[in-house]
Amino acid sequence: MDVGATAFVALSVAGLFLTTAGEPPCPVQLSHSRVVVKYGDRVSVSCTTADGKFSDIGWEAKNGGISIGRATQVNWTVESLKEWDTTPVCFINLERGKQCTHGPKVILYTFPESIDIISPAGSNGVMTLMEERNLTCRINNVAPVEYLVLKWFRNGKYFHNHTSASTNKKPRNLTSEIQIKATREDNGAVYRCEAHLDLEPGPQFVASQEYNIEVHYGPDVNCSVSPVMVKEGTALEDVCTVTGNPTTSVQWLIDGKGINQSIPLTRDKAGTYTLKAEGHTSIEKNFTILVLYGPELTCKDNQTVMQNVPFNLSCIVEGFPQPTLTFYKDHDEIELKNKLTRKDAGLYTISASNRQQTVTSQIYIFVNYPPSQIIELEDTVVDVGSNFSLKCSSSGNPRPEYLWNYYQTSNVDEEREDGVTYLSITNATADNMGLYTCEARNNFGNVSKTVTVTVKGVVQDCPIEITPNRMVVEYQSEGQQATCKSTFRDSHLDLYWLDQQGNKTGGRSWSVRTNNSFNLKPSCVAEPQHGLPRCQKHLNVTVYKRPDSISIDLVSSASSVVEDKEFQLQCNITNVAPARNLTVRWYQDDQIFKPPTGAMLTDCQPQNDPACDINLVHTPVNVLFTISLNVTREQSVAQFRCEALLDLGPEGPQPPPQIKSNPLNLTVHYKPTINVEKLPKTIPVFSGYPEELVCDADGNPPPRIVWLRNANEEPFGFGTKLTVSEKGFYRCSATNDVGSVTRDVQVILKEDYLPLIAGFVAVVVIIISVIFAFIYSIYYKNTKMRRYSLKNVKLNNTYNGNVAHNSWESQFPMTRLS
Repeated sequence: MDVGATAFVALSVAGLFLTTAGEPPCPVQLSHSRVVVKYGDRVSVSCTTADGKFSDIGWEAKNGGISIGRATQVNWTVESLKEWDTTPVCFINLERGKQCTHGPKVILYTFPESIDIISPAGSNGVMTLMEERNLTCRINNVAPVEYLVLKWFRNGKYFHNHTSASTNKKPRNLTSEIQIKATREDNGAVYRCEAHLDLEPGPQFVASQEYNIEVHYGPDVNCSVSPVMVKEGTALEDVCTVTGNPTTSVQWLIDGKGINQSIPLTRDKAGTYTLKAEGHTSIEKNFTILVLYGPELTCKDNQTVMQNVPFNLSCIVEGFPQPTLTFYKDHDEIELKNKLTRKDAGLYTISASNRQQTVTSQIYIFVNYPPSQIIELEDTVVDVGSNFSLKCSSSGNPRPEYLWNYYQTSNVDEEREDGVTYLSITNATADNMGLYTCEARNNFGNVSKTVTVTVKGVVQDCPIEITPNRMVVEYQSEGQQATCKSTFRDSHLDLYWLDQQGNKTGGRSWSVRTNNSFNLKPSCVAEPQHGLPRCQKHLNVTVYKRPDSISIDLVSSASSVVEDKEFQLQCNITNVAPARNLTVRWYQDDQIFKPPTGAMLTDCQPQNDPACDINLVHTPVNVLFTISLNVTREQSVAQFRCEALLDLGPEGPQPPPQIKSNPLNLTVHYKPTINVEKLPKTIPVFSGYPEELVCDADGNPPPRIVWLRNANEEPFGFGTKLTVSEKGFYRCSATNDVGSVTRDVQVILKEDYLPLIAGFVAVVVIIISVIFAFIYSIYYKNTKMRRYSLKNVKLNNTYNGNVAHNSWESQFPMTRLS
């Protein structure tokens, strides 16, 4: 038999006999117990016997059946087998009158004409995201189907099969259906259906068909929840990831204008951006982008504060998120106090940190304090003609300046050395007797002490009297006179005047002339007779000049001040004399207040030139008064003036000369405060009903409002109002240039039973309405309606109240029954 051209056969085990339970085996042998034949091919099977006791042997079949008789071998042969249900049987008739049969299993097959994958979309494998589609694998005209398996593969991986339980041997069509849902992972996927016809140990057949999937989706924007935190230097194209198929085009806009998304973001570029993406669909999203950058700490190298006075460091700290400041002194972390003492002066290290980085800066803090009590100055008793000194010392920062007040004579010298001042007196006389006052002062206060010097062995005071005892005259004026007279009754005195150069002016009167000098020191001289010593007394003359101008300024040259933070005002007075008699009145909103003040010459510095001592200078000078004070937020705009008074005592002009400055307006900045009445600690929110939190903060400059949630450092929202619908802890932070303040709120979620109550009430109302309508209908039927009878109807033309009319104008009299 030609196996390649006719059929594939499965060889049986030689000598296989048909057996029946309880009977001897059938004495025939088949050349093939199983035959696999392709439709239309030749097939041949031989049947032999070794038993000689039989009458005949043969084949029974729809085609090719033969009966040979007593031959030992017969063949069943079909040149072109086309019977799908053929079951040939070899039989043998034994002499014992019995017959037995034995036949091969014949499998007639045909390979499929085609295999296809069918979809409602045809061969188009383009799908949208999450689209569901049925794929049907169909194989046509194949037999036998009981040996056919349809297998499904996705990207080469087997995941499903389909078989048929049918035993029909004729050719049939077999289908297998699967359902797929498009995901992003399916983009580019290949689905394959394979048909396996396994006739082992006969022929095998494998056929397949592929279906390519392309998934269209997006654009998908993968970004953090707004606001989006990015580091400074990050480009917009790296802020969000945009994916999609087909390829997505991305455009960023701010204020409606497109921007280059590859340019790195800087801190000043934070704001609300719009992302537009075009691909399978179009999408537009708004994002608030916050640019993170590391701390920047700028401080003055040296800073000066006042002892026991609240202060703020002159440091500028920038960064986002807001940096945290840490202070170190002598390498130890400390908490910087609001008020410092002289012991707190020294070198400090300031560290500013946020999530980006940490930076440090070093400053030296000087602590200013007023002079301490004067020491080493005591009452002194000396002999006439002796030499002695007075010592005055005090401590303070800045180092104090010293002023002596005493009757000045030529034998007294002032000396200063290493923060201490001395008065050296040689050959003590009666003129050196009296009170000596030493005053120590700096810009922050002053202290003084007065002692008495007694000179033993001095003669009686000079017996003359000058009228007036003190004279006050204005610069470049003349006409006033002073006279001197003797206080002795019995002695004749020769009296005359000497000017400051020692020139004798003659007479007992002295006339004032102030055209050239501010330092007039005339004296009246008495030369007694009878050998008494000559003596003299000085006339106390004060020459004054009114100031040319006065102005008020802020020491820091700023236009605003901070609430409760000390600042300094300075009052500038030009070309006035004598400066020691000058006082200043300070006005705030036209009201006088009297804080401590101090005066300083602006033309020269006393530490460089002792002649610049304000108590010793007689000529016109420029004077600077300073004042330290603070304000509160109630004074949103504070107005200040200063007024200069030249108080020359009772001998001077009355009222004293005065001049007032123009006003200085200052804006008061203050730390934010949050209105706690509008933002209680606990707020209930009904489920499904969002609640609006209101954080109303007052501050100057106006504060920036940031919302945080559940102790998260990243901002959750911005602005005064925040709509919430979830429980949790929320924090409102209000910040301006002065400081910041926070308010914590707990949002509690509650169930809203109002809809249930309203629904119950509506049901009750409906039920009551139905009951009322039912009762009313019964009442109307029994009381309002009447019954009528149509018996003995007579037609007439008279209308009355008991006539019913029809459309032909007929009348039917009726009798009312009730």
